[in-house]
Amino acid sequence: MRVVEHLQNSFDFSGNVTLMDGGTLGTRLMGPILECDMLIVVDAVLGDGAPGTVYRLTGDDLRKSLAFKDSMHQTDLVDTLIYCGIVGNRPDAVVVGIEPVDYKTMAVEVSGELAKRIPEMAESVLKEIEQAGGSFTPRAAA
Repeated sequence: MRVVEHLQNSFDFSGNVTLMDGGTLGTRLMGPILECDMLIVVDAVLGDGAPGTVYRLTGDDLRKSLAFKDSMHQTDLVDTLIYCGIVGNRPDAVVVGIEPVDYKTMAVEVSGELAKRIPEMAESVLKEIEQAGGSFTPRAAA
C-alpha cells in the first residue's frame, strides 16, 4: 500500500496503467484483474530472506506470495488468478514483494527498516511497468 501511495504521489502514468490498493479485497479484485493484460502486485512475501529482502516472483514462485496462513488477505493471489482463468482471462502476473519484519501482528504501520526500501520497491515496479508497455513521468516537486 505504501509503495502504491509513493508511486501515485511521485509519477503520472500512461492511460494503460492503473494503480490501486487491493487491500484485503481477495476475489473482489477479479473484475479489475480480468480487465488487465499484465498484473503487477506489490506486497509482503514470506521467503527465506532477512526482513527487507525484495523479491520478484512469477510463475510457480507466485505460490510464495500472499499464500501464508496468517495473511491479512482473505484469498491469496494464486487462487484469484485461477478463478480469473476459469472465467476467461488469467493475465500474466508478477509480484514485487518484500520480506516483512513481523507479519504475525498484522500491523498496518511500516517498520522503519521496510520504509527505507520503499524507493527500491517503487523502482522495481516502474521497471515492470515499462517492460509491460506502460510509461510514466515524474511529477514536479510541490
